[in-house]
Amino acid sequence: MRPHPDQLAALVAIADHGTFEAAARHLHVTPSAVSQRIRALESAAGRVLVRRGTPCRATDAGETLLRLARQTELLYDEARDALGEGGHRVELPLAVNADSLATWFRDVVGEVATWDDSVLRLHVEDQAWSAGLLRGGDVLAAVTSDPVAVQGCEVERLGTLRYRPAAAPGFAERWRRGRSHDWAAMPVVVFNEKDALQHEILGSHGVEAAPLVHRVPTSADFHEAVRLGLGWGMLPEPQLLPDLETGRLVVLGGRARLDLPLHWQRWRLDSPALARLTDAVRRAARAHLRP
Repeated sequence: MRPHPDQLAALVAIADHGTFEAAARHLHVTPSAVSQRIRALESAAGRVLVRRGTPCRATDAGETLLRLARQTELLYDEARDALGEGGHRVELPLAVNADSLATWFRDVVGEVATWDDSVLRLHVEDQAWSAGLLRGGDVLAAVTSDPVAVQGCEVERLGTLRYRPAAAPGFAERWRRGRSHDWAAMPVVVFNEKDALQHEILGSHGVEAAPLVHRVPTSADFHEAVRLGLGWGMLPEPQLLPDLETGRLVVLGGRARLDLPLHWQRWRLDSPALARLTDAVRRAARAHLRP
């Protein structure tokens, strides 16, 4: 099958905006026109591509064509830019985990800020869960912990982000038991329900679960919550080291640490914009991540 660009654009608009009506407003056509394009695309594919509901979602087959649609959109944008057509900028939808965004990935954001021809669209997602965004075509690249490439993507290792358990000095003293700390009783701070870093450290001390778990779902606020003594938490070294130097935080558990390998997965496309973005990510990773 060779989908018409208008049909692929309708599929992207529905995925981005959630309903046929919202997609129609975005495309400046009628809802009937959007419906006709999707029906024609489904007829050519021989299967349902959009699961009707609130919001509408792509089926597994729809995700395959959605990825094609976004890749086509990227190449069209680059072609318009190369031809000097005004008003078109290349969109760069990316998935990056919150701790990377708050630390080393800021170098990438700063570099993209100098590119007048690009628009950055960030999806903040846990590094272990971003493969779904790649698979569904929601992003063209992702910082991920998965070394296995998603179908249609290529992957390269960026380096390691080291985490260490830390707490405010007063908190650490309160829960000190001899040379160690009372891991079974200390309150802990987690980022969200997907955050397993703290539980790995607890497991190494023979503790199945903390008695009190606080959830703080932004990287900067998580960092501040640990500083304020809400609980102990795993902090990435780029955030932690300045506070260790000033004494605002102390490390718990001696040499305890977790090293998180990070990888860069990107669509396998001959795209100048994607290549330039990848170079920026490599430079930032070399500057801030452990080998």
